Amino acid sequence: MKKGMSKLVSGSDEAVKDVFDGATLTIGGFGLCGIPENTIAALVRKGVMGLTCVSNNAGVDGFGIGLLLEKRQVKKMISSYVGENKLFEQLVLSGELQLDLTPQGTLAERMRAGGAGIPAFFTATGAGTLVAEGKEIREFDGRKYVMERAIVSDFGIVKAWKGDAMGNLVFRKTSRNFNPLAAMAGKVTIAEVEELVPVGALEPDQIHLPGVYIHRIFQGEKYEKRIEKKVLGQGARA
Repeated sequence: MKKGMSKLVSGSDEAVKDVFDGATLTIGGFGLCGIPENTIAALVRKGVMGLTCVSNNAGVDGFGIGLLLEKRQVKKMISSYVGENKLFEQLVLSGELQLDLTPQGTLAERMRAGGAGIPAFFTATGAGTLVAEGKEIREFDGRKYVMERAIVSDFGIVKAWKGDAMGNLVFRKTSRNFNPLAAMAGKVTIAEVEELVPVGALEPDQIHLPGVYIHRIFQGEKYEKRIEKKVLGQGARA
């Protein structure tokens, strides 16, 4: 590896050193699967305020983005599924937290488009509903479509299974859903990984996200890997 190509930082606190008040963050994870636990904890310690967080979920009480909500560090959430966080509900209903509720596929495409340099796109999802209010509507082949703006964040924050010092990442199972998109949308993207491997150890065809999208990478620790609901059997939940 050539000198200067390494994107390694010492840990989560160094990785978020320049995250500023009022920043927009695209945060990876699907439910509580594959969320950047270490980086979120570092943001809580840093105490940055007025954040806009773009994430499929809003965490749960006491974990994930829920930790930022507890400290009132988030002013706006752009999310798809928000049904597991009582504090989130209270903050939205009281007017303390702004919410842009976005269909899941649309949210994914807004981040992907941002990373691809596409400023906007049309989708049939949400046409004729509250989702379309205030947005441009066009008709194509007899069907109405809503124009959605792409999302580009100040910082992308993601978590991968494996990664190397150049930022090449491999995700595991469901955590691949939103993490690559959140990474692509960030002007500066921070990746934490469970396992840091030597450059060249990852088979090129197995890399899910190339290092060109990653600016900082570190090995995380003490992952809890919580789940939202434990399913014991068909039709039974704990």
